[in-house]
Amino acid sequence: MLKKIFRKEKGITGLETAIILIAFVVVAAVFAYTALSAGLFSTQKAQEAVYSGLKEAQSTLEIKGAIIATGNVTGDAGRIGQITFTVSNVLGGEPIDFTEPSGGALGIATGSTNKVVINYLDSSQEVDNLYWTLAKLGNDDGDDLLETGEKFQITIGAVDGAAEGNLVQALNPNYLSVNKTFSLVILTPIGAVVTIERTTPPYIDKIINLR
Repeated sequence: MLKKIFRKEKGITGLETAIILIAFVVVAAVFAYTALSAGLFSTQKAQEAVYSGLKEAQSTLEIKGAIIATGNVTGDAGRIGQITFTVSNVLGGEPIDFTEPSGGALGIATGSTNKVVINYLDSSQEVDNLYWTLAKLGNDDGDDLLETGEKFQITIGAVDGAAEGNLVQALNPNYLSVNKTFSLVILTPIGAVVTIERTTPPYIDKIINLR
């Protein structure tokens, strides 16, 4: 009777069992490799984002000290001809190329290849790529790269009578005069934009500390 019942049943051989187990192992290995690869890729991208953010933060400028304006015309209807300020690196990070503009007519660095660009903005106008000059303060290694521990003094506008002109020429006819709020926007190759916002006093002296 038992022989009749189990006559058509076949058992699973050891070889078939081994094949099934190997198949499960292979599938599990593929899934594990895929998950591991995705995790490593995500980790790498996150690491790149962190390094990129750190590099950008380290390449950001910091304003040191006062913002000094020089009056081209003094008085209660005076005009600002130059603005001077000092910069250094935040966090002592990446060097920033401060090669001076090659110059241009009327206070604008037209056609220049300077890496640091300074734009002017007020309620009536926007002027891009102002002409500026560089003076190195204290310790420096002789090049135009702003590096750790160095301070660069930036003067926007050349001296009166120079070929490159000053702010009076650059902003003509909407001069930087009395009681005017304005912004200087400093753009560097790497790093955040630095904005200096000040308001001129009701009387223009020869030298003004723009607090």
